[in-house]
Amino acid sequence: MADAFGQMLLDGTGPEIIERDDGFLDAGKMAYFAPVALWPAVERRALRWVRGRVLDVGVGAGRAALELQRRGRSVVGIDVSSGAVEVARGRGVRDVRLLAFEEVDDSVGRFDTIVMFGNNFGLFGSPSKARRLLRRLRPLADRIVAGSNDPYATEDPAHLAYQEHNRKRGRMPGQLRLRVRCRDLIGPWFGYLIVSPDEMASILEDTQWRIRRVIQESGSGYYVAILE
Repeated sequence: MADAFGQMLLDGTGPEIIERDDGFLDAGKMAYFAPVALWPAVERRALRWVRGRVLDVGVGAGRAALELQRRGRSVVGIDVSSGAVEVARGRGVRDVRLLAFEEVDDSVGRFDTIVMFGNNFGLFGSPSKARRLLRRLRPLADRIVAGSNDPYATEDPAHLAYQEHNRKRGRMPGQLRLRVRCRDLIGPWFGYLIVSPDEMASILEDTQWRIRRVIQESGSGYYVAILE
């Protein structure tokens, strides 16, 4: 399948077009190149929890990796998109690798912090995959700093109908199947998981991870959880 996400970053323009498997399309402004001053406030606050050697999961255009490098952190960025890796490397991320999240093991070394900004807790994909990967990550890192979006912080009928459809299928309400479009390119379908803080805590059970803190702004569904 085409690297539509990578092509979008290589183009450097928007919008970011996401298609859901029920036909819903969303065209939003790209945030992958945003300087730290334009990040969500919860991510700026969460930066103080990022310590030591860092793994940036879903590095994208490198916004988090570059800011962390600027702050003196040693960062390894990973992404499944070859275009994203090219863009991040070209923008100055010193160590960026074409690597799937589920393929991370001790060959990449040990990390003090895993960063998953930009709603990238969603890259766990499903509850079962999340638990499996979290157990694998336990000996590889001390802390995960992960952004997610509370699926219940919406009144959009299209989203509410999708959540109800998920419940009927025995899936979590915020368990999504998505793909990226860019011009004439269509990327592969992938699982994406958005959860409330309570749902995240439930997923963490029996993984040896726990939520240390949730950073969230009033009136916003987006939050960053500190897992230890």
